[in-house]
Amino acid sequence: MVTSLEIARAVAEEVTDPELPMVTLADLGVLRGVGEESGTVVVTITPTYSGCPAIDAMRDDLERALRGAGVSDLEIRTALDPAWTSDWITARGRRRLAESGIAPPDPAPVHTSGPIPLRLRPTVRVVPCPRCGSRDTEELSPFSATACKALRRCRTCAEPFEKFKEL
Repeated sequence: MVTSLEIARAVAEEVTDPELPMVTLADLGVLRGVGEESGTVVVTITPTYSGCPAIDAMRDDLERALRGAGVSDLEIRTALDPAWTSDWITARGRRRLAESGIAPPDPAPVHTSGPIPLRLRPTVRVVPCPRCGSRDTEELSPFSATACKALRRCRTCAEPFEKFKEL
């Protein structure tokens, strides 16, 4: 027997990111949970960063999908702690990013408690081209269409591509 909470969870897991429609919020790790409290379906999301301009669209898309599935008592919460990390992107999400021409992030830097060390030398990264696989790529800009992506170019196939940043 499928419960209404299971249906709500399945519907929420299929909502796509408004800026990266090839991945779902679940694939991106933004969808933190779908639960029930006193008869209300509670959906918890964590934006990729606290100033993410897409958070309102994510909330609206989740609400529209869940209400369309018959969920009448609904609350969508935003949780900022723990902060989202690109390590929360699923293997399926990483594959879909790459299939769409966006290089998925490498593992995020490890942060332990206490001060974060500052490195004053440039980061040298080898980012394989998601189109041809060449490792001869260069960064054109640390920002792209969204703040969470950088713009790069492949020197082998000459195609530009985006790189999802490690956060």
